[in-house]
Amino acid sequence: MAGKHALITGSSRGIGRGIALKLAEAGATIGVHYYQNEAAAKETLRMVKERGADGAIFQADVTKPEQIERLFKEVRSRFPSLDIFVSNARPEAVHFFYPPADITLEQIDAAFDSQVKAVVIGAREAGKIMSEGGRIIAITYGAGSRTGGLLPWVAMGSAKAAMESLVRYFAVAFAKRGITVNAISPGWTEDSVLNSLPDPVQKLIRDWHQQGWTPMRRLGTPADVGDVVSLFCSPQANWITGQVIFADGGASLMNPEVPPKIQLG
Repeated sequence: MAGKHALITGSSRGIGRGIALKLAEAGATIGVHYYQNEAAAKETLRMVKERGADGAIFQADVTKPEQIERLFKEVRSRFPSLDIFVSNARPEAVHFFYPPADITLEQIDAAFDSQVKAVVIGAREAGKIMSEGGRIIAITYGAGSRTGGLLPWVAMGSAKAAMESLVRYFAVAFAKRGITVNAISPGWTEDSVLNSLPDPVQKLIRDWHQQGWTPMRRLGTPADVGDVVSLFCSPQANWITGQVIFADGGASLMNPEVPPKIQLG
């Protein structure tokens, strides 16, 4: 990926950082985006440079459409081109994590502005400066967009479902230009939102997956997700577009009606 330029929103930490570092290892110049934690963004940039790549830091609130437009203007002024755009950022859980009967329109807006409007504006603006071979990738959570059991996820789950639909429409719109648009759905991942949960909840989730709900018997890592993004940014992925790819160690293959011990044999 030498000579390519990538922008990853929410790349100051967690999954976004894992993606940034994998693309940096492949030689891409990295646009590190953050909202409030500038120190974490600087640490990501330091790690990018440690891997022999270059990069720059960009700040924006992805729940504000005008700030996303400003973000892309800054990218255009600092990068000669944009080859990869990964829409990964979302607000902290406190802004949207409420059940259907309690959630406010403001909290719904936080999810939809960051996941739906941000993808519309981001894909539109990225498409203006991408050439053939460009890659647009949205980070989703496919299980949450098609189930309803985790009630406080209602805003984000609905927004992710809309995001996945947008991926298909943009994939068709950009296909004739050789730009692919896909979504990647990680499962539960270390060094991500999981680590913001209470310790007993984290233990329950880890134990459940290590006992077999994830057939590979572990949680994912940001590096795992970064590997999948790198794969989809390679020339060998030119013919894949409009897809939602589950990168979850097989967790999405499990039948929720049957105990894991029976499924795993």
